[in-house]
Amino acid sequence: MDALNPNARSGWRHERGEASLSDVYRTVGTGRHSSVWRRAAAFAGPGYMVAVGYMDPGNWATSLAGGSKFGYALLTVALLSNLMAIVLQSLCARLAIASGRDLAQACRDAFPKWVSVPLWAFAEIAIIATDIAEVIGTAIGLNLLMGIPLELGVLITALDVFVILFLQKLGFRWVEAFIIALLGVIAVCFGVQILLADPQWGAVVTGFFPTTEIVTNPEMLYLALGILGATVMPHNLYLHSGIVQTRAYGHTVREKKEALTFATIDSTVALCFALLINASILILAAAAFNAHGKTDVVELGDAYSLLSPLLGLAIAPTLFGIALLCCGLNSTVTATLAGQIVMEGFLKIRLKPWMRRLITRAIAIVPAAIVTIWYGDKGTAELLILTQVVLSLQLSFAVFPLVMFTASKAKMGELVAPRWLSGIAYLIAVVIAGLNVKLLFDFVTG
Repeated sequence: MDALNPNARSGWRHERGEASLSDVYRTVGTGRHSSVWRRAAAFAGPGYMVAVGYMDPGNWATSLAGGSKFGYALLTVALLSNLMAIVLQSLCARLAIASGRDLAQACRDAFPKWVSVPLWAFAEIAIIATDIAEVIGTAIGLNLLMGIPLELGVLITALDVFVILFLQKLGFRWVEAFIIALLGVIAVCFGVQILLADPQWGAVVTGFFPTTEIVTNPEMLYLALGILGATVMPHNLYLHSGIVQTRAYGHTVREKKEALTFATIDSTVALCFALLINASILILAAAAFNAHGKTDVVELGDAYSLLSPLLGLAIAPTLFGIALLCCGLNSTVTATLAGQIVMEGFLKIRLKPWMRRLITRAIAIVPAAIVTIWYGDKGTAELLILTQVVLSLQLSFAVFPLVMFTASKAKMGELVAPRWLSGIAYLIAVVIAGLNVKLLFDFVTG
């Protein structure tokens, strides 16, 4: 076990036990005696895997619905979500580096079972909701580009577990390279589509400023929470706190502080890049659909078929389909890793890595496949948006423990979060919880 700060160790009910993602734990060298730039580059990667959560197919559904119905108005929600994510993901890196635990392990070691077991159940629900969105998105992408039936596409997505196993045998850097390469393809696809759509840039800038209508209009609030749930996703908090520990940083306080700085820079830069992609989805929907009176575009298939006649070029829907498929592949890879972190961290399962991958993947993808096949081609948009709202409702059960842990001097030692940072994080947690209470109230009262 790592030489943890004694003060940090004393704040936990139990010792950490097995390391997070033990088969790739501390396998990426950080060049401790290299230049600052080389050391910083060694920490680049995990942030981009987290950024994938901004572009998952569930996010597409909420952004397409929001952009087509309300134009650019919900861009402010995308920006606010991004700022929240930057704060929360920095806390994930802090928790991992200071305590040597991922968020799931921290919940297990800090709380009694009557608290940690329900938290595990909520985390699994979030992983399943995430997987439903990603399975649907990948299957729709395969259907749009290659004509593969949705049901067969769902089964094909299950093979992603073997992609992860193969890449991790080569080294965790290969997993990150795979993710970043697909992000590059997505960025190019959206860049071209935005140029073709030619949005009203003045309206785009205005859209980043908040409006009270978002809270007073139940339909807009529902979509806003969907965007929030699609952006600040519970599984990303577990994922980031695990994959940060693939870096072989030192054990002294100085080395850990440097590691935290580089990890925070990595996630902040990656999340700013992700905001551009996330906002592009909404801008494309607003410029291509809302501006032409198409205010009810929610199905990914409808968006695909409408892009060509509205933008005037046959390549537009192809780029849309390619980006969607890349998003789905990326998201399923990161969700599979998050599922492993959640199950191992909460339950201390001790199995061979390939068996862990298969079990944790099956727990998430079997319900996802059943729901997807049950719904069929129609109604996928409503299902995608619903999964994002479910994620938003689950978010508080991951955010509050994270903020509590990182604000504790006993648990974090010298790397305890500054009071101003904890204050902002608690405010974010309360805002998220408050919005969810309003959503449930509006739902119950009709």
